[in-house]
Parts: sequence; structure tokens; C-alpha cells
Amino acid sequence: MKIRTAIEHDLQAIIAMLADDKLGSQRENYQNPLPSAYSQAFKIIDADPHQELMVVEKENAEIIGTMQLSFIQYLTYQGGIRAQIEAVRIRKDHRGVGLGKIMFEWAIERAKQKGAHLIQLTTDKKRPEALRFYEKLGFVASHEGMKLHF
Repeated sequence: MKIRTAIEHDLQAIIAMLADDKLGSQRENYQNPLPSAYSQAFKIIDADPHQELMVVEKENAEIIGTMQLSFIQYLTYQGGIRAQIEAVRIRKDHRGVGLGKIMFEWAIERAKQKGAHLIQLTTDKKRPEALRFYEKLGFVASHEGMKLHF
């Protein structure tokens, strides 16, 4: 198993994982071929040096996990960098075997390599099992997050 930067060819597997749960099935449009919006978004992410879309690949090149890291430069913390982890997914048939922990350990190390002083995430309140998982990894619900959908 290895964690590597996603390539456009990986999009079908990535979107399949994003769409394969109760919440994702309501917001993703998984079909074959994929809508062009996914390819356009991938190209923007791929061109941005502050974005890293990653996949977890088995020895046979099968994609079984994904996550996106964003590195945000800001003025507070004396011009610090924070890492934001998003869209973490593991294919259903590979859950519960420790892959999530491996992915987060990798992400934390990557954030440190990029000079981030913290890594943060949000999780939907409709996913209590995810919240428990993040807490076991040492994440603390220290802030209240808010969103305004358009």
C-alpha cells in the first residue's frame, strides 16, 4: 500500500468513494463518464501548490482511499500555516483495518513537513462515528464551525 498524489485517471475511483455514503450520495453525481465539473476541479486542485489530493493505492494499483490537504497561509500565529484535511474516504471493503489511522499519520507528518503549526478538519454532525475516530487520533473539538450554503 502507498499514499501518492492523485492523477486525473484516479477521478472515477475517488468520486465513487465520495458518493458512497448517505451524505455523499446526496451531493455527488457519480456516473460513468463523470460530469466534466470533476475534471475541471481536479485541474484547478492539481495546479495549486497549496493543495494536495492524495490516494491510497494497493499493491495492484487499486485505489482504496483518498483525502485532500490544503495549506492555508495566514497572518495570525506570526504568519503561520495551517493544514486543512478534507474529503477523507476509505472504500467500504477496506474500512476497519487501520487504514484511516495510517492516512492521518501520513497527513500529520506531511503538514509538519510543509511547516504547518496545526492540522484541522471539520466533520458533519451526522457522522458521529467519524467524530469518535478523530478524537481517538487526538483531535479536539475546540471551536464551533459554521457554514453558509449558497
